[in-house]
Amino acid sequence: MSDLRKHLEIPESLSGERIDRALSLLTGRSRSDTAKMVAQGCVLIDGQAARAGSVRVTAGSTVEITEVQASAAVQEQRRETVPFSVVYDDADIVVVDKPSGVVTHPGSGHAAGTLADALAERYPDMADVGQPGRPGIVHRLDRGTSGLLVCARTAQAYDALVEQLAKRQVRRTYAALVRGHPSSPTGTIDAPIGRDREHRTLMAVTSEGREARTHYSVVETYAHPAEASLLHCRLETGRTHQIRVHLASIGLPLLGDLTYGVPDPFGIGRPLLHAIRLAFRHPATGANMGFGAVMPDDFVEALRRFGAEPSVFPTD
Repeated sequence: MSDLRKHLEIPESLSGERIDRALSLLTGRSRSDTAKMVAQGCVLIDGQAARAGSVRVTAGSTVEITEVQASAAVQEQRRETVPFSVVYDDADIVVVDKPSGVVTHPGSGHAAGTLADALAERYPDMADVGQPGRPGIVHRLDRGTSGLLVCARTAQAYDALVEQLAKRQVRRTYAALVRGHPSSPTGTIDAPIGRDREHRTLMAVTSEGREARTHYSVVETYAHPAEASLLHCRLETGRTHQIRVHLASIGLPLLGDLTYGVPDPFGIGRPLLHAIRLAFRHPATGANMGFGAVMPDDFVEALRRFGAEPSVFPTD
């Protein structure tokens, strides 16, 4: 690896611009790249670290960029270590099946090696779509959650999909393996979710939170080796950790979820939550689009341990 240092002066024409956009225009790099450099602490403005990509610059300011560059072989290896499957793509959207363990987009503790990075490599036109540092990402899945999400390849597609999410027109269904048996075969959990008062990095059901609504139905129940249930959960809203928090709040903790749920009895080691179905209107054509995701091997293995029949392992 090697450090590359570059000094730039902000011209009058860019005075008042965001630092990530100004750097993009001055260097020819994408907004996602320059936002990532800021997030990694690689950008100084007049000797002071830029706090965020939204910081505004003034004419005459000196910007120093320090980049740690890996060899081409290392960069290629990093790209190859971000696995995902493309379920569908066209000029406007990409629908992917994300494995568990993959982070959706850069954030605290995960500046690189994310699904967003891998998508931008495969679809360069996505690099400047959406929020800086999150190219093409319309919604997200937790690191431990597997399954379907839709990403945008154009600004128009991004705006249209975000609007559908805001209007609750995107149908997202998850398979969840929980400890215990629900009291009824179907139900709705209507409870606001916000930051936990004592542990600010966690979410909780709280009267101070935002409205959150999860609908569930029972697919199968199991008695051995422990009482458990396979549920289908449909999100009406999309709060952080919503299904995990909601299920725990009604006494049905997610197996494998060490944060809100309980360990799974088989040592699979991740929350047994899988985004199994996704439906929305195509942002360009208006056509109804629907997709299904195959159950991942670890989820299937857990279900087999409970004696589940193959009929609960959907193939599309």
